Amino acid sequence: MIAKLIQKNSPLNQSDKINQLLVILPKQDKLLGKNLNQCSFYGKDTLEALLLRRKMKSVEICGDPVSANLENGSLCAWVMVDLKEPVFEQQACIRKALKLLLDEGPKVLQISIYGNAKEKRKLAELAVFVTWVNGAMLPSRKTNKKKPFRNELAKIILHGYKDASGFTLLRSKAEGNILSRELTVLPPNELTPDLYCSRIKKLAKSEGWKYEKYDLKKLRKMGAGAFVAVAQGSDSEDAGIVHLQRRVKGSDKTVALVGKGICFDTGGHNLKPARYMYGMHEDMNGSAVALGLFLAASRANLDVNIDCWLAIAQNHIGPRAYKQNDVVTALNGDTIEIINTDAEGRMVLADTLSLATKKNPDVMIDFATLTGTMWVALGSRYSGVFSNSDNLTKQAVDSGKLCGERVSAFPMDLDYKIALKSTIADIKQCSMEPEADHILAALFLSRFVGKTPWVHMDLSASRNTGGLGAVGSDVTGFGVGWGLQMIQTILKNR
Repeated sequence: MIAKLIQKNSPLNQSDKINQLLVILPKQDKLLGKNLNQCSFYGKDTLEALLLRRKMKSVEICGDPVSANLENGSLCAWVMVDLKEPVFEQQACIRKALKLLLDEGPKVLQISIYGNAKEKRKLAELAVFVTWVNGAMLPSRKTNKKKPFRNELAKIILHGYKDASGFTLLRSKAEGNILSRELTVLPPNELTPDLYCSRIKKLAKSEGWKYEKYDLKKLRKMGAGAFVAVAQGSDSEDAGIVHLQRRVKGSDKTVALVGKGICFDTGGHNLKPARYMYGMHEDMNGSAVALGLFLAASRANLDVNIDCWLAIAQNHIGPRAYKQNDVVTALNGDTIEIINTDAEGRMVLADTLSLATKKNPDVMIDFATLTGTMWVALGSRYSGVFSNSDNLTKQAVDSGKLCGERVSAFPMDLDYKIALKSTIADIKQCSMEPEADHILAALFLSRFVGKTPWVHMDLSASRNTGGLGAVGSDVTGFGVGWGLQMIQTILKNR
């Protein structure tokens, strides 16, 4: 659930009853100058005394927000935001201040915004979105009732700015981000392919989406050998490709979203060691991001048709599991030599991309926690993108800057492809060498998109210890905000 928002144009009154309050000031507000003496805001005297005691300058609360108890017993946090800094830094600044209050587990949080009209609008947007995504509780199975988790935030009271639409777009983005994180943290016994598909079907019904599942029987008949090779190692034949569809009357643009949904990845015959198998229930994060983005775009009522394709399976080891040196035939007719069974993500995506391409979308975007080499290249604070269009590459990088979910573009020069040359099949699945596997994976996938304008995101930032940008949880939901911004950019440039 997302917190209810109450907006008030007027600033917070000293007589208002509060328990937890966040005061947000713009660093460049002309009223502020270099100190706090030239303006008035809630809790000013307490903040000045606090800064004096700590020997801090007022501008230091831009990067280091502070909090203190007021005379009425309420907890107040103050932060300055430099609106000239990148959006990522602005979001992180507010998240740090917000944490000082959310750690108390409030049901109601008050936010007071200061500055000129333009600054108030920007600060309010930042504050509301960051509060929404961090106020929600992610699934937990803890039973210690003596020390329960903090409460889920139920209400936000915003003072100093009022948005006529109620921040509809930001609310939709927050709901999509929360959905992606909720699904990603679920334990694997609660999110098997069968249970996952049931959840998606229920969501589709409530949102009015068309739902279709290509089960293994149908995929075998169609010739989707790449997907089936991975799925056949599981006892339960519950894997499949889910297709969700949203159509908008009069829209002339269709976007296809594709997500890797490996609910648990053992590595197959190339079994992962315990250190690297732990956490592999999150290997379905790409599908959760695609689904969260689909939800956000739908609730924001964007003027675009969307097909969402989710490749849902598990990579298990067993008598029927695929193995090294197997040769399988993908849906597009290409033969693939299996080099490493732990490179299963590109296998399930290959046939899913082929299916999506048949619908002739204007643009296709896929999301996947695909390669360890992308994490080696970027760490977990950026995600990497590839595209067969220079224009889309630029839009992808620019969208990351605008929304605070940073991406870096990588090459797909054809001379890398020599590592995928097979002596027995049309292409190797990957190389035995780890070098540039993120590039090889993108080149492999590009074979299955044809001439469709396409962007591939390798989600190295799906998890970052301590949170990232706007999001305070380790699981970040990275990609939902970027995808929403990307779709808006595509629509503007149509």
